[in-house]
Amino acid sequence: MGSEFESIAVKHMVCPRCVATVESIVDRLGLQAEAVSLGEVKLQRQLTDSEFRSFAERLEESGFEILVSKEKRLINKIKSLILERIHYADISSPLKLSAYLAESLGYEYSYLSKVFSAVEAVTIERYSMLQRIERAKELLSYGELNVTEISELLDFSSAAHFSAQFKRETGMSPSQFKKSDRPARRSLDSI
Repeated sequence: MGSEFESIAVKHMVCPRCVATVESIVDRLGLQAEAVSLGEVKLQRQLTDSEFRSFAERLEESGFEILVSKEKRLINKIKSLILERIHYADISSPLKLSAYLAESLGYEYSYLSKVFSAVEAVTIERYSMLQRIERAKELLSYGELNVTEISELLDFSSAAHFSAQFKRETGMSPSQFKKSDRPARRSLDSI
């Protein structure tokens, strides 16, 4: 099936290295990409059936997947925006997550929340919290920031709230996690 979209949603693109890998695939196939970003490839033209199949196969070989349904593409965009906000940008934006997603995607937040929950079996808020905890694990393992600084960076209301959420999700306090031999971190696309 040829792509009828200029924009192709790609699952499992969760970091800058993923973007570089997909860019490399696009280049090797000789496709003209306008932009490659987390979860999305914008092409300058529609693909033929054979180009689409080749692109899908190369992506799959590298652990990625093209998302076809409207809902899956929307969920992928939601996840990409949350990942960007938490892992690669300053999340202490004046906009709440709900307003940020609604404004970025052009849908009412209630619709986004309903679609996300129905397909993912988890709320957007829970998904966001899990991502914030993973980011906190990363920051704690670096040892450069204290608990208060991490709680502020990740937009928790207080260090105590951050510590309580962290313990609820991991079973240990941030300081226990820091002292543990092997901090248990999860890959971003497994959340």
